[in-house]
Amino acid sequence: MIITLTPNPSLDRTIELSGPLARGEVQRAGSSHEEPGGKGVNIVRALKASDVRSLAILPGDDLDPVLVALRAAGVPHLGMPIGATIRSNIALTERDGTTTKVNVPGPVLSAAQQGELIELVMQKAEGASWLVLAGSLPPGVPVDFYAEITRELRSRFGSKAPQVAVDSSGSPLAAAVTAGPDLIKPNAEELAELTGMPDPDSLEGDPVLVARAAQRLVATGVGAVLATLGSQGAVLVTADGAWLAQTPPMVAVSTVGAGDSALAGFLLSTIAGDTAPESLRQAAAHGAAAASLPGSTVPALHQTKPGDVTLTLLNTHPKEDVQ
Repeated sequence: MIITLTPNPSLDRTIELSGPLARGEVQRAGSSHEEPGGKGVNIVRALKASDVRSLAILPGDDLDPVLVALRAAGVPHLGMPIGATIRSNIALTERDGTTTKVNVPGPVLSAAQQGELIELVMQKAEGASWLVLAGSLPPGVPVDFYAEITRELRSRFGSKAPQVAVDSSGSPLAAAVTAGPDLIKPNAEELAELTGMPDPDSLEGDPVLVARAAQRLVATGVGAVLATLGSQGAVLVTADGAWLAQTPPMVAVSTVGAGDSALAGFLLSTIAGDTAPESLRQAAAHGAAAASLPGSTVPALHQTKPGDVTLTLLNTHPKEDVQ
């Protein structure tokens, strides 16, 4: 069982433009798609598509459009009533795959609601393989929320606690790292910010530099770093090594949710007993498959092509400090 917590879920509407985005102009959309979203929700959608037991935990009233959509899609979930409407986000995708996102803050969660949400996670976490703490934090929630959950989980369950994966950004991710999660999944920009690098663009073109940055985090107690680099592939760093996964060139239809699908692919591979490099291979295959589908559509395992993914062992020696 894989459990996800999405404290700031959304109703995601993806609008596919028939031409390049033109600011200040009136444009016609080619099509649009609407899906219940948020990183943890997307991960469970992808896991369900591959028949992997999973559960999405999120704040939201029973009749909220997001929870209604989850029920209609048969996505396993557990909502915590908050008496407020879940936010709506918009993504604009161009024909070349360029995506522009507009995300709103979401409803405020009170201290009491935060405590209730944490307790809900603890109740469902027993016996799970992974707990994924995913996405941004809504207003009112402290930046160390994910770190607090990680520590509480290990305090309660000890050696029987599920492994913890964190997919967030900014201050919540930086705070989560201090609790030593088993896995984090930053993109190039998030990894650069986390490690204090001034030029995130340099990471996307240099997987060795990505691996060296990730090694610094592993050295502080993070179990593994899965860094997704868009069309450049993905890098996995553990205490045992560093690997680059690359897929054949492709034309992206929509990159919305591709990173979430990559993490889902990695997790389903780990619970199947695959090695870390093989799980990286599946992550890259899942991410590429997601990018080939419209809107925020997630791929099933049979739609991925891990055999087309090239794995390269990265030589990061000598270990130079990342400036």
